[in-house]
Amino acid sequence: MKYILYARKSTEDDDRQILSIEAQIFELKEFAAKEKLEIVASLQEAKTAKEPGRIKFAEMLALIERGKADGILSWNPDRLARNSVDGGRIIHMIDRGLIKALKFPTFWFEPTPQGLFMLQIAFGQSKYYVDALRENVTRGMRQKVRNGVWPSKAPLGYLNNPKTRGIDVNTEKARKVKKLFELYATGNYNLRELAEWYMRVSTKSNLDKGMYISQVPKILQNVFYIGLMKYKGEIFQGTHEPLISKKLFDRVQEIMREKGKSQKIKKHNFAFLGLMKCPCSAAITAEKKIKPSGREYIYYRCTKKKGPCQEKYFLRDEELYKQVKSFLQKVSLSSQDTKKVLAELEKDESRAKEEAKTTVQNFKTELTKIEAKLQKLLDVYLNEVISADDYKVRKEILVIQKVGLGEKITDFEQIGLSWLEPAREFVLSLNQASKLLEFENKSEMTTFLKNIGSNCILQNRQLLFSPKIPYDLVAACGGPMPKNLQFPLWWTWGESDSRPGNLPA
Repeated sequence: MKYILYARKSTEDDDRQILSIEAQIFELKEFAAKEKLEIVASLQEAKTAKEPGRIKFAEMLALIERGKADGILSWNPDRLARNSVDGGRIIHMIDRGLIKALKFPTFWFEPTPQGLFMLQIAFGQSKYYVDALRENVTRGMRQKVRNGVWPSKAPLGYLNNPKTRGIDVNTEKARKVKKLFELYATGNYNLRELAEWYMRVSTKSNLDKGMYISQVPKILQNVFYIGLMKYKGEIFQGTHEPLISKKLFDRVQEIMREKGKSQKIKKHNFAFLGLMKCPCSAAITAEKKIKPSGREYIYYRCTKKKGPCQEKYFLRDEELYKQVKSFLQKVSLSSQDTKKVLAELEKDESRAKEEAKTTVQNFKTELTKIEAKLQKLLDVYLNEVISADDYKVRKEILVIQKVGLGEKITDFEQIGLSWLEPAREFVLSLNQASKLLEFENKSEMTTFLKNIGSNCILQNRQLLFSPKIPYDLVAACGGPMPKNLQFPLWWTWGESDSRPGNLPA
């Protein structure tokens, strides 16, 4: 009788179970010599048997089908099959008389009804082991998530800690990921530009090869970066350190909804293109004209893609530039005045901290209520009063509210930074307007105007611009600051709800 020696290990990794196949072959050859078995072929493979589709296993059965052998020598039945399909094929070939003998050093088998019954039990035990192992692993991963620890490969910006089994921040990559969110939140970059930026800043590291455009939206939509985890469609609160604030994350989601898809690459570098619209709601385009003298001029006009338009005029780039400069002068602040205002902001910080203590306590009380609601919701779910889908939806709402409150508490506990930073950024932006006028950078002027306003209309060769609060009040006053710089009088012009004590819930 001719036998095929078959050895298998469960993993394809070279550094795991490295001695498994070698040990099997040695033991099987020793067993074959002792039992005087004729080995006509020796096959081995590193692949799990929990699913059908092993190449060497199929090759072995094909050799038996062609009559090259009529027996199999293996270490144990579980080396041959851990699934119903492969086990059934073995038993079917025994029934057909193609396999006349199975030899195992650790298992007795004879091609009799009793032997086939015992073989079926052995294959069934092998399959049960795999199924039970899968269930145990899945259960362990679910519990890990409930404990706030991500059970899979850490997202970009984090590292899996093999010692603590937790998730640590990868300082270098985390800085790039945070910058990725900040850049997109400005609304001035599309997904392609962000992917190219990441590629440029990653060329210095051999461990960071950049990313594809398709990876960018997955990163920007991943709640993992605000301290949450989405696992099997359910939201959990993680114990890992968030890389960004929920405010920044929400801003990014809003911009993604607005844009919908990546922007097209611009063919020409017209400085003010994309800044304005026509009163007819069509876009303003730019084109270059060459006079007979050879001199070039850039003109801005309506695209007329929304139907008939009353605007019949072209506006030269030079005239538009003068109007842009005129507006920037209204919202500019010299470097000397900027230093004075920033000094006043620092004085107001301590007073604002004291005013925020009561608000912090109210937020903590509300946070306690939400935690109680989460516990009550879990009890209701465990008592099977609500469905799993309903539980997930309600839980997600409460967890997101909890994270939002946590951020508000942090803001108010450090109230000097929570209002000082946007105030400082506003003052510095006024100083930026002054510097843009000084260096005459047209492209950056366009970006600046987009950031501080909206509804920019070109009508009758006039630039009509609607600045946001408080830039509109600065522009209306014809100067950057009132005489009284004390917080919050100047910072909250026309927007009293923006004061730290009145932040939206």
